[in-house]
Amino acid sequence: MNKFAIMTLCLAGSLPLAATAQETARTTFGPAAGDREFSLSGTGSSDRKFDSGNFGASGELGWYQDRHFVLGIRQSVNYGSIKGESLKDDFWNGSTRGYMNYHFGETRLRPFLGGSLGFIYGDGVKNSAFAGLEGGAKYYVLPKTYLLGRVEYQWFFNRSSDASDAFKDGAWAYTVGMGYNF
Repeated sequence: MNKFAIMTLCLAGSLPLAATAQETARTTFGPAAGDREFSLSGTGSSDRKFDSGNFGASGELGWYQDRHFVLGIRQSVNYGSIKGESLKDDFWNGSTRGYMNYHFGETRLRPFLGGSLGFIYGDGVKNSAFAGLEGGAKYYVLPKTYLLGRVEYQWFFNRSSDASDAFKDGAWAYTVGMGYNF
């Protein structure tokens, strides 16, 4: 075999590797500064002792300040049916809140920590303000599409002076869903 044929075979054989390396280098998972995010999730919550609870849906829209820090708004609607808790067995409630989260890392799995502040209202709750601490993770299944898991601890108050005392009487909220960056 001549040198030209050997060289051609070597170059032709390395082309798929070079194309794969370029594609891998171009594939970045997660948001860029200025991206937005939208997610739909299923939610659930329970009281502090896990004695009663409800389920619902949540949607959120956020704006990335950089690749790690997001500010946004979240809306949840919940339905519950608790026997023996009150005269009314079925109830609806909702919550609207602002949130901020900081995401760690640059890989497909992005753990995050953050907080929220908003209002809860409806049949099954006392209309009030609440604050929350949250943590969770996003796993990017595609460069801009992720699966989401989040746990929040929320405490409720009517005046800002009541917020610190209300922490011990809070509730847990759990969320599993999916979203995308655009």
